[in-house]
Amino acid sequence: MSLINLNDIYKIYNVGGEEVRALDGVDITINSNEYLAIMGPSGSGKSTMMNMIGCLDTPSSGIYMFEGEEVHIMDDAQLASIRNRKIGFVFQTFNLLPKASALQNVEIPLVYANIKKEKRIKMASKALKDVGLEDRMYHKPNELSGGQRQRVAIARALVNQPSIILADEPTGNLDSKSGHEIMGIFDDLHSQGNTIILVTHEDVIAQHAKRTIRLFDGKITDDTKRK
Repeated sequence: MSLINLNDIYKIYNVGGEEVRALDGVDITINSNEYLAIMGPSGSGKSTMMNMIGCLDTPSSGIYMFEGEEVHIMDDAQLASIRNRKIGFVFQTFNLLPKASALQNVEIPLVYANIKKEKRIKMASKALKDVGLEDRMYHKPNELSGGQRQRVAIARALVNQPSIILADEPTGNLDSKSGHEIMGIFDDLHSQGNTIILVTHEDVIAQHAKRTIRLFDGKITDDTKRK
């Protein structure tokens, strides 16, 4: 089932009086339960594409449909709503609140969704259990390893049962062993039916995905599916 449709998407910036096409006529369809990697060198447009898919930015022109909703015409409040309801973010730098426990960090999207405290705690506890951190719920980020912090971030991304999980260089700050474990979690999440979009510059990470899109100068140069 078609989940995301980008149709003739342009993102144009004016830099020093010069027009820069960060995205230059991008067309892409992402289906439910896909495992997709977006790759490209620095300046290729992959970060802009991530921001576009994640509703952190809107196109200069073109049509963006997310589960039938017209994202390209949304205002900031509508974009914030779709991000909270439908997208789970995982960042390279974890983006955890330093003074909050793992449980409290995972609860954050549920607070924005106005879910009552008792239910929040139950949902956040389950999400932490799902990533193997049930024994670290009350630890703060500085009491956790890098791999454990990223597990908390994944639990936070999962807790609202989003339509997609959008991971930006999710192993970039981790050692190879922790990175391997984190990618194992993404593989398991995909096998459970989740739609996962990875943004990475590492081939070894992209190989976990079933489909890889490569960008160069704002254009898709390759779109390959693996069995």
